[in-house]
Parts: sequence; structure tokens; C-alpha cells
Amino acid sequence: MASSEIEIVSDSNDQQNSGFRNPNEPAIIDVYSASAYGDFDKLRKFVEVDGVSIYQPDGNGYYALQWAALNNFADIVQYIIEHGGNVHATDNAGQTALHWAAVRGSIAAADVLLQHGARVEAADVNGYRAVHVAAQYGQTAFVNHIVAKYHADLNVPDNDGRSPLHWAAYKGFGDTIRLLLFRDAFQGRQDKDGCTPLHWAVLRGNAEACTLLVHAGTKEELTVKDNAGLTPAELASDKGHRQIAVILSNAQRSQRKQWKDKVCPAIMGRKGYAPILFAVVVVNIILFIISVLFAPGLTKVTAVVALWGWTGVSLAVAALLMLARCSSKDPGYIKTKVAGQPDAQDPLLNIDLNNTSSWTGNWSQLCPTCKIIRPVRSKHCPTCNRCVEQFDHHCPWISNCVGKRNKRDFFIFLCLGSLTSIVGAAVALQRIWTSVPLLAADESWLHHVISAYPAVIAFLFMDGVILIASLTLCIVQISQIARNITTNEMANAVRYGYLRGPDGRFRNPYNHGCRKNCSDFLIHGYTNDDEIAWPPLQHVAR
Repeated sequence: MASSEIEIVSDSNDQQNSGFRNPNEPAIIDVYSASAYGDFDKLRKFVEVDGVSIYQPDGNGYYALQWAALNNFADIVQYIIEHGGNVHATDNAGQTALHWAAVRGSIAAADVLLQHGARVEAADVNGYRAVHVAAQYGQTAFVNHIVAKYHADLNVPDNDGRSPLHWAAYKGFGDTIRLLLFRDAFQGRQDKDGCTPLHWAVLRGNAEACTLLVHAGTKEELTVKDNAGLTPAELASDKGHRQIAVILSNAQRSQRKQWKDKVCPAIMGRKGYAPILFAVVVVNIILFIISVLFAPGLTKVTAVVALWGWTGVSLAVAALLMLARCSSKDPGYIKTKVAGQPDAQDPLLNIDLNNTSSWTGNWSQLCPTCKIIRPVRSKHCPTCNRCVEQFDHHCPWISNCVGKRNKRDFFIFLCLGSLTSIVGAAVALQRIWTSVPLLAADESWLHHVISAYPAVIAFLFMDGVILIASLTLCIVQISQIARNITTNEMANAVRYGYLRGPDGRFRNPYNHGCRKNCSDFLIHGYTNDDEIAWPPLQHVAR
């Protein structure tokens, strides 16, 4: 496997252009340097006054058209074509000007070339098309453009049987992988070494690429073996990539039928742990009523204690209702494509690049599984297999995601749970404290309470566990609501570019101040993300 490392196509154009990058270099001396630098006036002088040929290659076999396309000088590309430049001309590696445009994602130059007859499927000596080169260099916008507008084949193999998805996975370009998967690139293709894109992502240790491929793929990709007889998980272990090996092992495990799905598929499989939590709370309510309020071994309940006791029971019932509401309510699922109903238009071709409410130039907005362009703060939940708007986290104890539409309900549920536990514990402790008689000198108070009131102790134990869990989550949620940030964003802040300022440090653009954050959440249940002004895609892509 190690001997079959992919060799990236030589960026000879960059090497030859190294002399043009230094501003201290001598003045532009020929049509090639004028094209590379974008000096239109000098180029016209060379061609129209000096009569220099513009369609002949230089000493290294490179054309002026290639230099102009590389650096996205569309006006110069147009001029060269009008004065005899050949869009089909190839250098010694068989690459056309379109290949060079793909290196730096020169979309404007590519448009001119393709409108003048350049072939989008032209291949060089290695079988690389423009879409391969763009994938090798992570030029996601360029890939999208030539696929959407010029129908480039995103599954076409090169001479070694590798598709653009192989290249993107190998180089670890997550955005390019998202786009290719969004456009239904085939994950199961095996190259001459029997490797799928997942094999190559594993080989280079690209954890993000592996995660994207696993979430958008099927169990078949996890079990495909290369020519050496290794599955991706086995290859990860062989290469010492432990994190990736764990990711793939967990993915394989989730694909298999577990014993819990066979024994209790309705509760453990589809509903998660919500029925268990519901049952625990109900048992605790019954235990509180029997062993605390009406226990024969305790003193008679006073009116004040009874009031607080039944208040606790009422809060517990309200918490159960909120649990049911959180479990059943739509957390903010984003609509997906209707199966069997093809789109009339390409959503990424006709999208309004200045419409900041739907697109910010962030390719992570593409969901390869749901095939949608999702809002910035959304995330695909692998458990629910849906994209959730303003995704906070998936909570197994409510068997649902927490998102834009049910986060306020979840917060109220946590508050009710905390209050219920506090009131219940206070009433139980008061009942025990006032009921313990004078003890013998050799008997401790704690020993007497445990032996005389075991049911109350059992209640206090269960109540304490619930209190610690609900109060901790409640405090965390209060902190996040005050800053208008989600649990997912806190955990993955490094991965999200919109949470970084120009200096690279953490910056939350959704934080409008504690007062407004809290008021918006309590009144509406969520904050309006459309108020955030994002730069248009043209600026982001630069």
C-alpha cells in the first residue's frame, strides 16, 4: 500500500512563475510575463506594435493563455483567444489552459475558455481532467461551477482509476468532499490498487474526510477490501491512526444489529432513553407520596409541609409533561428533497450569492446526506439522520435533538426538574429531621435513619442523582443562552470558521449582549440569525 502513494500532478506552472511573484524582479519582458502579471497594456504593445506571436509556447512549452488562465485574468484570456490563441493547446504534460485555471480556481478565466470551445473533459497524460486538478488543489467553488454549469463528470476516473473524490479524500479537503458527496459522487469506486476514497482518506490520516465519507456512505464502503486485503478500519490500525480506527469501528458497530435492538427494539432503538427517564420520575413521585408524605413511621404532616409536598408533586407532573413535549416536538428539522422528484434547477448554480439568509459561502452548509443547503448554525444529527436548525445537541434522555424549535421547552424541562428535586429533597429531609426520636448513646443518627426509613433514603438517592444532572445541565444552558451559543458550537468552535474573527481568535457573531440574548430566547424561543450580516460568497471564496 505504501508503495502506491498518489503522486500529485506537478505544479510546474507555479515553479515557472516563481520569478514573477517577486515585486523586485525586472520589468515584464515578453507576452508570457505580461499574461502572468495581467499587464494588459504591455501585452497589447508586444502583440500589436512589436508583432510578437501570442499563440506559440515559451521555451518550457507553456502558453501565454495558460499563464493568464492560471491567474484568472479573464480579459487577457479573451484577448489572447481573439488574437489566435488556441484553447485546445497543451503543454508537455498534456494540460490545457483549463487545467491551469483549475489549479487556482480561476472561474472567470474558465468561463471564457469554455465559452470559446475548450473541452471540459480534456485529459492530460495522467488522465486528469480539470475536475481532478481542482479536487487536488481543493478548489471547491471551481469544481461546483464546472459541474453545475458545464456538466463536468464528477465520477470520471483518471488513468489509475481514481475519481475526484479519491483526490479530495487523499488531500483532506473537507469542503470539496462535501460538495462531491452533495452531488452524489460515487463512494464505492475502487482504483487500480482496489482502494476507495475512504481507503485514501485513512491512508493520509484525514479524520474529517473519514467522518464525512462514513456519515454519507453505507456499510458497504466500510467492508470493501483493497488489493492487500485490508478494509479501511484495518488499514487505519495498520497505519497507526487510532482516532480514525475508532471512528470506523464505531461506524461498523452502529451498522450491525445490537442485542438491545433484538430484545427491546421499540424502546431502545427508536425511542432511546426517554421512556426510562419517564418511568424513573414516575417511580420517584410514587415513592415520595408513599414514603415521605404518607409514611406511617413519620410525624403527622403539617399544612405547610403538605403544601410544599404537593407543590413538588405538581412540579414533577409538569416536568413529565415537558419531557413528553420535548420528545415529541420537531426540534427544527430542515426539509429535505422529495424522493423521486428531481430538481428543476441546480440549487448551487442559481443561488443568490448575496442572499445572506441562505448562503454565506461556507461549504459546510452542504449536507451530503440530506442533499440540502442548510443554515449556518445547523448540523446533521447522525442519530436522527436529519439536519436540525440551530442544532444544540442530541439528548438521548429525551430521545430527540435539541434545536431551534424545542430548546426553550428543553430549558423549561431542566428548570422544572431542578425545582422538583430541590423541593422534594427539602421536604424529605424536614420530615426525617422532625421524626427522629431521642436516640440511645450507642446509636448514631445516620444509622437510625437508614434502618428506620429505607424508602425515604432510596427516594433521596434517586432525587439527588436527578438534581445533580438537571441542575448541571440547567446551569450550562443558562450560560449558553446568555451568550447565544449552542453546545455544538462550544464543543466544535475550532471547526467553525464563522466563530473566528479576522485575527483568528474566537468571536461569536450571534452574541447581542446578555439582555437581548435572554429576552429573545424567553419571548421567541430562539434568536433571529438573519440579523447577522455575512460577506457575500465572492469575498469568502477569495
